Amino acid sequence: MRTITLEEHYVSPSYLEGPGKGMLTRPQSSNDRMSGVLERLQDLDSKRIAEMDEAGIDMQILSLNSPGVEQLDSFEAIDIAKKTNDFLASAIAKNPTRFGGFATIPTSAPDKAVEELERMVKEYGFKGAIVNGHNRGRYLDDKFFWPIFECAEKLNVPIYIHPTQPPKAVVDAYYSGFDPGVNFMFANAGWGWHIETAIHVLRLVLGGVFDRYPKLQVIIGHMGESLPFMLSRVDIMTPELTKLQHPISYYLRENLHYTFSGFNFNSTFLDLFMQVGIDRIMFSADYPYASMKEAYKFLEQLPISDEDRERIAHSNAEKLLKI
Repeated sequence: MRTITLEEHYVSPSYLEGPGKGMLTRPQSSNDRMSGVLERLQDLDSKRIAEMDEAGIDMQILSLNSPGVEQLDSFEAIDIAKKTNDFLASAIAKNPTRFGGFATIPTSAPDKAVEELERMVKEYGFKGAIVNGHNRGRYLDDKFFWPIFECAEKLNVPIYIHPTQPPKAVVDAYYSGFDPGVNFMFANAGWGWHIETAIHVLRLVLGGVFDRYPKLQVIIGHMGESLPFMLSRVDIMTPELTKLQHPISYYLRENLHYTFSGFNFNSTFLDLFMQVGIDRIMFSADYPYASMKEAYKFLEQLPISDEDRERIAHSNAEKLLKI
């Protein structure tokens, strides 16, 4: 079974000199899940490929590690995005059948983001863009960012929205008052990341992004960031209220795609499957934060037909990303 994973992370030298510099001084975790993460993030060659081979993963579509460049000043974001994309393009050129890429774009400067997305798609065959959440508290429903959507629709490539930490005011109000370690996990991978991304997607819908750009496709991970569970409920906000062309659930089924990214839970998968159908679900492992082997085993045991398993494993991604 051919396998393509879509939320697999890396870091570039310029990222580690900028927004990721804290990773170099952070003590290495004794947690098995986090052990060796930095080393794996930096490797885009033989060691990563050997792990892929061992786990049965044929191809990774790579994206810059969160928080990306979204929280930087425009000048720094533009510079790091370009250097990071060039770094990734070189790695892909060495192993073009094993790696693909999502372009890092400086969302704080939409004109430059458009230039960079066009450059990476047209010149280097990148598969779309990665956006790590809000831009210093500004969400992509703000029309300031809409040239990026226009460009992605024109190029016929998706935008992958990856979680980031909520804005500070939200963290202070919702995710504080406990031990620092609990506060951090509560605001991030334990809860806040996923709710934050779900809210971001709903803002895109309510802001009319998909009515303006109906062919635009967006990818989110973690089995839908809680949205499938609420997919029927959100339609209480009717088109009469929202002034949208369709119910909210329509956009979540027609403009969104969903990946696993470490959510190896049968009940969560089945809810997503029942809500959006098999053609909107794609495989991912969330490497190196989650195990590729465990992701593959989870895919193998899903209670679905072999044909549907193949769609999730590779053919849906091949269709969307034109692989």
